[in-house]
Amino acid sequence: MRVILAEDSTLLREGLVRLLADEGHEVPAAVSDGEALVAAVAEHGPDIVVVDVRMPPTHTDEGLRAALEIRRRWPGVKVLVLSQYVEKRYATELMSADVEGVGYLLKDRVGQVGDFLDALERVGAGGAAFDPEVVRQLLARTTQVDPLSRLTVREREVLERMAQGMTNASIAQQLHVSQSAVEKHVNSLFDKLGLSHASGYSRRVLAVLHFLKS
Repeated sequence: MRVILAEDSTLLREGLVRLLADEGHEVPAAVSDGEALVAAVAEHGPDIVVVDVRMPPTHTDEGLRAALEIRRRWPGVKVLVLSQYVEKRYATELMSADVEGVGYLLKDRVGQVGDFLDALERVGAGGAAFDPEVVRQLLARTTQVDPLSRLTVREREVLERMAQGMTNASIAQQLHVSQSAVEKHVNSLFDKLGLSHASGYSRRVLAVLHFLKS
């Protein structure tokens, strides 16, 4: 894949460039701020961008705002966000509209090279990859939303793992239940959230993220 990196830490940025090159990916640009990221995407047309949240000049949310602009201007470009924190406002906006080709990992995952590369491949292929802690914190905002409050404890457990991009088989293995049981929970929560007639992979993640703007 053609990957553009946006990370203001020189050490981490160069480390990621080397890691991606060793894995056979092309890195046409590696930049240190959001404005340069948008310009690099316009110039190079990458398959995916890997972007930090907090970058110059204010070190608040420049990366996420750049990611949102990229999704608006170049919807075919995938976005994998890296952060030390869960920036709820823009993370919600990024993931609520269309979660195909979107990921949000905490930086701890970068130290786990296999997890990071797996997430990169999944997002690059049009899937989703959300850190469990990101999902947990975003779900915490929705505790007062009626549709989610209708879910059982088990359905919520299934839902959280769906939002991480896990398959039914993986969920079954982790929860120590049969795959058919997971499928029943999935169908039930789709009914409760009004998603039964939605089509495509994205409805699995939207089952969690659809209501985050509420």
